[in-house]
Amino acid sequence: MTLHAITVLGHDRPGIIAEATDRLAGLGLNLEDSSMTRLRGHFAMTLICAGGATDDAIRAALGPLTEDGTLSVTVHEVPEERVAALGGSSWVLSVHGGDRPGIVSAVAGVVAAAGGNITDLTTRLTGELYVLVAEVELPAGADSDAVVSELREVAGRLGVGATLRPADTDEL
Repeated sequence: MTLHAITVLGHDRPGIIAEATDRLAGLGLNLEDSSMTRLRGHFAMTLICAGGATDDAIRAALGPLTEDGTLSVTVHEVPEERVAALGGSSWVLSVHGGDRPGIVSAVAGVVAAAGGNITDLTTRLTGELYVLVAEVELPAGADSDAVVSELREVAGRLGVGATLRPADTDEL
């Protein structure tokens, strides 16, 4: 089976998910991983699908989604080798406070410096309040107390609050 990374981006409207996934299922593709959201009226969807269809066949099947010019679709084959899990622990990172440039970069830098990986990230701006929630994997042997300490220091410099707590398996 071939893996395909598919993105659909553009102006939101009802039915995008239903139409796109119906067309993919019609090609015999299995939806293995997905992330779909609406960002200030714009739709963003990333899918990883497995099946025997070619990238060109997928593009052709999804082509009608793009006909009015409000959506774009990309399709790329995903190499067979997959990123290995870190084999460590799962955490939830929360950041909130006044909005300003550099928040994501700063907290992501702390996670990366610890050898960690952000596996999911959501941010929202509500008025002046900026909220970031991320799922984080830290490698086995990582000093989580040191990561928490560094996050608090960085958050303090940015004027925001940050917490890192172990993820409950039923929350992910």
